[in-house]
Amino acid sequence: MNLPNLLTLLRIFFVPLLVAALVQEDLMITMWGVIVTNDLLALAIFLAASATDLLDGYLARRWKQVTTVGTLLDPIADKLLISAALIALVQVRVVPAWIVILIVGREFAVTGLRSIAATAGYTIRASELGKTKMLAQVIAVSIVLVGMHWRVLAPAAMVFMWCVAGVSIVSAVAYFRKFWRKVDDGIKRRRRLELLLLEREQKRERFKARRRATRALEREELEP
Repeated sequence: MNLPNLLTLLRIFFVPLLVAALVQEDLMITMWGVIVTNDLLALAIFLAASATDLLDGYLARRWKQVTTVGTLLDPIADKLLISAALIALVQVRVVPAWIVILIVGREFAVTGLRSIAATAGYTIRASELGKTKMLAQVIAVSIVLVGMHWRVLAPAAMVFMWCVAGVSIVSAVAYFRKFWRKVDDGIKRRRRLELLLLEREQKRERFKARRRATRALEREELEP
């Protein structure tokens, strides 16, 4: 277990702490004479978890420690962090449920498409829009958490959430088009291969039929 993978696991362990901090609305902690409310604590946890996302990828590439486990865990940890934060924000009535359904539903849909494509032997790589999605979601959730403490920023936070929902839909459409193109091309290739094999089989059968006919004629000529 290398350090990048440990950071990815740490991001997963941050998820229950984040949810607990968000749903405990009466939570207040005094640190060095400063009162820290639950929303600021949740913001600190969320930013710390998001920082591990940047750090583990950077260290894995720099130290050449990219592993299969890390490749599988990293997107799972990202989806858990964002989904947990958004669902908890719905619980505290800060973000509309329909926006969260769009964003989380997009994650499940894209993951399903990529899994289906993988079982068929295709790889759907992340688009540039999909790569920036995580950063946009982190920024939007952070602004929402800040808006919980300073209400004047709440309208701006909702604008960011709508933008993230729009980006999620557009990137989902892009993934679906890639998936459909891969599957459609695969079906066409298999169909061409089947037709080619069928044509070869028909030629082989015609050749065998001609040989049988030729041998039958030869036997008739040899008979007295």
